[in-house]
Amino acid sequence: MTLAAVEFEGASGIRLAADILGHPDAPVVLMLHGGGQTRHAWRATASSLVDAGWRSITVDLRGHGESTRPRPPAYALEDFAEDVRALIAQLPQPAVVIGASLGGIAGLLALTEPPAAPAAGLVLVDVAHRFQPRGGGRIVSFMEQNPDGFASLSDAADAVAAYLPKRPRPGDCAGLRHSLRREAGRWKWHWDPEVLTQARTLIHDPTQLSARLTLAATRLRQPCLLVRGAESDVLTTAIAREFIELAPSSTLAEVPRAGHMVAGDNNDAFTAAICTWLDAFAARTFARPNQQRFTASELP
Repeated sequence: MTLAAVEFEGASGIRLAADILGHPDAPVVLMLHGGGQTRHAWRATASSLVDAGWRSITVDLRGHGESTRPRPPAYALEDFAEDVRALIAQLPQPAVVIGASLGGIAGLLALTEPPAAPAAGLVLVDVAHRFQPRGGGRIVSFMEQNPDGFASLSDAADAVAAYLPKRPRPGDCAGLRHSLRREAGRWKWHWDPEVLTQARTLIHDPTQLSARLTLAATRLRQPCLLVRGAESDVLTTAIAREFIELAPSSTLAEVPRAGHMVAGDNNDAFTAAICTWLDAFAARTFARPNQQRFTASELP
């Protein structure tokens, strides 16, 4: 498998860094990470999806990783949703959008609010029409910590371990290089601190967002899988079931031994849930499970 690093054009001409993995003829999954992450959060799952016959495109959201940090800052949900529309417009055929947390919200809005993007399906990872304020607040609190960065990758790993105490601390911290950047002799998270301004607004006043996402759920027509971490403090079972009632085309899967960071907490079970749903999706969508309806056009 050859991984190609590419760039897409987002809304207002911003640059979105991405990796493409898989055969050009394979159907596409467009993978959008959560707030404060980068496209590398999908690395293991993307590889497994390619093995299962899909082509994965993992993207750094605006303000994250190697993508543009717009100035003046532009991190409203509309900005992220417009980027998703721009990404989808550059693909040869409608893709299945897989979005975690912020990426899932952006995907849901892009598919349901005018002008609705023509995606083939949607996978939401531990995000729905509303969330538990305490769990959301815990995420923002973690992102606000250590604004001056870390002296070493080991220090950053300690901070992650304190935030995610149920996840084993890795002995090798090299993987954190994808989530951090070197700046003035310090390791800093690889996202624009201005992203937090919008995040704080959503956490402290979630009512308007909930109404917007509830309407989006009722408008959703594409097949949808909602993946919940069984130990999530952001998306409860009750909220997940509400979403399934709102969006009749959706189904629910719960990943054991996983919190909000589902893919990182239990990647094998998470990937298995995604693959099972995608297999069923392909069987319904294509004449045969492995028959592709996507063109052979090369992506950028």
